[in-house]
Amino acid sequence: MVTSPAALTPELAREIRESFEAAAADEEHFPSTIDPRIEHVRLLVRELSVLPTPLIADVGSGKGRFARVLGEEIPGARLVCSDVSLNMLAHVRPPLSGCAASMTSLPFCDGGFDAAYATESLEHAVDIATAVGEICRIVRPGGRIVIIDKNKEHWGKLKTPEWERWFTRGELERLLSRHCRGVRSQYISYWEDVAPDGMFLAWVAER
Repeated sequence: MVTSPAALTPELAREIRESFEAAAADEEHFPSTIDPRIEHVRLLVRELSVLPTPLIADVGSGKGRFARVLGEEIPGARLVCSDVSLNMLAHVRPPLSGCAASMTSLPFCDGGFDAAYATESLEHAVDIATAVGEICRIVRPGGRIVIIDKNKEHWGKLKTPEWERWFTRGELERLLSRHCRGVRSQYISYWEDVAPDGMFLAWVAER
């Protein structure tokens, strides 16, 4: 079973930030582009394109690879990328906007976005409940939230830093339900024509 650190201390927050500052130089494992055909991207497009000309927050965006595709595929979409790493955000260029921020303290007003998503980034937040609350807080009533991350039941199959956490379907459904309605989840694969193997889960909620 996965256990989380007791608290997101300033020391741990600095360690995580420095880790991603260094990782920004590793294009192989932390690429600046993404294949727009993968199911992670297709699900985001399907769920967020129902909103007219949306303002969307990519929380824990890294180099903005998902935001770049969504900006091209969702009519009128405006994307704001937030990440703890300035080196990652250096890859975020107009028309995308970048903002240095922790997932547990987002510098955005309540309900300022039409949607927000986090793709394989919530696992690094440590204080998961606070991060989920922040993601939900910045989305307006009627807006949409999508989280894609790894399934806790597959913990141990990949090498992970000591602070990382994975989630069960029910765990994140309960956290999202504190702030949202219509919470649902599903297993997803990388490719549409490949059956999910249970490694990845997607959670969708209406604010």
